Amino acid sequence: MHSFRLMGVTALSLLFSLQPGLAQLAALGEPEGQVDIVAWPGYVERGETDAKFDWVTAFEEQSGCKVNVKTANTSDEMVALMNEGGFDLVTASGDASLRLVAGKRIQPVNVDLVPSWSTIDDRLKDAPWHTVNGVHYGVPYQWGPNVLMYNTDVFKDAAPTSWNVVFEEMTLPDGKSNKGRVQAYDGPIHIADAAQYLMAHKPELGITSPYALTEPQYAAALDLLRQQRELVSRYWHDAFIQIDDFKNEGVVASGSWPFQVNLLKSEGQPVASTIPEEGATGWADTLMLHAEAPHPTCAYLWMEHALSSNLQSDLSVWFGSNPVVPAACTNGSGMQTKDGCSANGFDDFDRIRFWTTPVSACEAGDCVPYYRWVSDYIGVIGGR
Repeated sequence: MHSFRLMGVTALSLLFSLQPGLAQLAALGEPEGQVDIVAWPGYVERGETDAKFDWVTAFEEQSGCKVNVKTANTSDEMVALMNEGGFDLVTASGDASLRLVAGKRIQPVNVDLVPSWSTIDDRLKDAPWHTVNGVHYGVPYQWGPNVLMYNTDVFKDAAPTSWNVVFEEMTLPDGKSNKGRVQAYDGPIHIADAAQYLMAHKPELGITSPYALTEPQYAAALDLLRQQRELVSRYWHDAFIQIDDFKNEGVVASGSWPFQVNLLKSEGQPVASTIPEEGATGWADTLMLHAEAPHPTCAYLWMEHALSSNLQSDLSVWFGSNPVVPAACTNGSGMQTKDGCSANGFDDFDRIRFWTTPVSACEAGDCVPYYRWVSDYIGVIGGR
């Protein structure tokens, strides 16, 4: 990326002649000096956690846009922050993105202002969680599965083959019950994990999508979650608290993100992860622009930086996710390799059912909308 620090007319003209795809940014004005991003933990690193992982410093030096980050631990928190306003961008997962579109909290993205758009994985360019009626409401950022993380000492180095270890009471390979030793995600979207489990184990329910549930299917998922509640020691939403629980609180199995798995492994902890036979839910995150973004030029520059710099490659190593630019697995733009992408599940795309906002109108007819998921999951956690 070329330097944006000298932003007189001549400098702008030179910049746009060098990168024609950015020429239309002139209509947005000069870079405003900062960009404010709501992001998942670990998604925007400047080398403060680990000096090797920094995709912010070079951007700030080259663009003149200081990056400010507000981390959020759940999609609901992200939606709340975007509703409050004052931010430019959010790294929204699929269970938040359509809510933001429907709520008119974000604006369409002009992909002509993002020169590296053409490098995005074709499987993601028009994904339904950020594309509505052919209009793009974001730029894909990263994607990955919700993995089953487990303690290798407890499971005797043999990966569990089913999600039943977190849904059904049983004796684990170490001879002890799983009761009180497993966790579940503290978010309504976890209902989809129960629905996906039922797709495999109760096919008579006729579930075809874990995000499109009729009343009987939804009731069965809630019943399974009430059963799970008897096993769960903690409902987690903070990645670092889950890390501590695996280290110090005797937790041995849980749905998780590759981020926690990688950090625990780096500390020499006895953990590994797997995608069990039922498959997995997952997240495909999208950079979305607030409807009233105060710093749109810096925001567009960050969108381009996200695709064209070392971010895609290094973030996928750091988080255990997958780049939305497939070439980042092999082109040497950062630390990622082809084998590393395969280990992160790049080849498992078709086994992942990506988070999507549940709505009432679905192929099955009438489905249970997300607002019901929110209130009912609170009830499940509360013992109702």
